[in-house]
Amino acid sequence: MIEFIHETLLLLPFLFGTYLVLETLEAKAGGALERWLERARSVGPLAGAFAGAIPQCGVSAAAASFYAGGVITVGTLLAVFLSTSDELIPVFISRHMPVPLMVKIVALKIFCAIVVGFLANGVLSLMRKNRREVSVGELCAHSHCHCREHKGILVPALIHTAEIFVFIALVSGAIELSMHYLGEDCLKQLHLTSPIFGEIVAGALGLIPNCAVSVAGAELYASGAMSGGSLMASSFTGSGLGILVLLRTNRNIRENICIVATIYVTGVLLGALTGPLL
Repeated sequence: MIEFIHETLLLLPFLFGTYLVLETLEAKAGGALERWLERARSVGPLAGAFAGAIPQCGVSAAAASFYAGGVITVGTLLAVFLSTSDELIPVFISRHMPVPLMVKIVALKIFCAIVVGFLANGVLSLMRKNRREVSVGELCAHSHCHCREHKGILVPALIHTAEIFVFIALVSGAIELSMHYLGEDCLKQLHLTSPIFGEIVAGALGLIPNCAVSVAGAELYASGAMSGGSLMASSFTGSGLGILVLLRTNRNIRENICIVATIYVTGVLLGALTGPLL
């Protein structure tokens, strides 16, 4: 539970910084800003893949809020989510796992995230569905925070930060308790070393928005109770608290379902393809 509290508190500066940026963009929206964002969006998946690789779930949470606010594209969001490894690498370091193995995992995740991100943006551009306007008002309408009544950007940013933080603490806390009582012994019974079936199950486990899953996955792989494919599948689908923030901030439920489904299917397939390379 101490790790959960520490992880949740570490999110605060990421959340506040994210909403401060969103409020600033909303306040200064204009032609020049829109043109700059358009150029930035064209290379978003590349930047998103490298940012997501940072072993800190705050990046995925920030990306989810930026997407809900219309700042980044779905391709960039997918790139961040797919490259996020949460606590995997820190646990491997503590277990003195081979450095080449850790480098290979991070490199594979970044490469696959970039490819999927640009592919998603390309497909959606052809379908003319990749355009989102910057709008903090969408976040306000979804959370009913009434922060538009306050002048300036500081108070609205603080309100959004507090609202999302409380939501994450409650949901993630419940998940943490469940994982604590189930433990790794329960996960060992899920046949995570089986080809195909292991990746399918591990991919589903990775979607659980809590660092305990990535910690358990790293421990299971280090002890031989999880295959390389299952490890990669759970790592590709495991975006830390990103999905939780997305579900809370993005109003389009159908869009959220499509994003989560894409993460899962892509993660399972990439896990099966990259697992043998470990």
